[in-house]
Amino acid sequence: MAGRKSGGGRRSSSTGGSQKGGNARQLHTKVKTARGRKTSSTQWLQRQLNDPYVAQAKIDGYRSRAAYKLRDLDDKFRFLKPGQHIVDLGAAPGGWSQVAAARVTSSGAGGQVIAVDILEMDEVADVTFMQLDMREPASIKTVLAAAGGNVDVVLSDLAPSTTGHGPTDHLRIVALVEVALDIALEMLSPGGTFVAKVFKGGAEGEILSSLKANFDTVKHAKPPSSRPESAETYVVALKYRGAAAR
Repeated sequence: MAGRKSGGGRRSSSTGGSQKGGNARQLHTKVKTARGRKTSSTQWLQRQLNDPYVAQAKIDGYRSRAAYKLRDLDDKFRFLKPGQHIVDLGAAPGGWSQVAAARVTSSGAGGQVIAVDILEMDEVADVTFMQLDMREPASIKTVLAAAGGNVDVVLSDLAPSTTGHGPTDHLRIVALVEVALDIALEMLSPGGTFVAKVFKGGAEGEILSSLKANFDTVKHAKPPSSRPESAETYVVALKYRGAAAR
């Protein structure tokens, strides 16, 4: 189960860089369609080259622009606190883990971030990385053992590989959110928080029903750092009621 991150806030980042990803000023770069390159690939490359958050991530030392999305969400909902134990699902390349580590391990508070991905990931300061497939039943026990018990926050910026076929892609997205939520319900301590990427209308149907049944507060938000043209949004579920609510 592999994630893809693509996150600016009032609090400092782990790298001490700029507080807003949009501060990076640059000239517009136009990419010519190279021989053998699809038009869609050219458009993606041009968007990357002209994205201020991509430029700012390099300045701030983040692994990806997705770091600003988590910063934006936490600045709004304040779910990351010093001393917490965090699990970051589909963590590679590590942008969300960087932000989480900066906010929960600060001031020697004893917080912990466990980053999990089926892919390899380069080491991140103050983060424990575990290369696991979380769809395997034993993986949850392995992570909980490393955490020393249940955790305070489960993060998921997971997104599936897309086929270009709308109905198929939607089913893949829904299935991935369901997997992340099932993992969160097994791992979270009462009062815990679940944050996940969703798409289109947000968490719907059985997923939304499950969230409302297990958490006191369920909110949808689109961070300022999320591209306007993107269908992605995020669900922030606060105050997990615990296993007794299931």
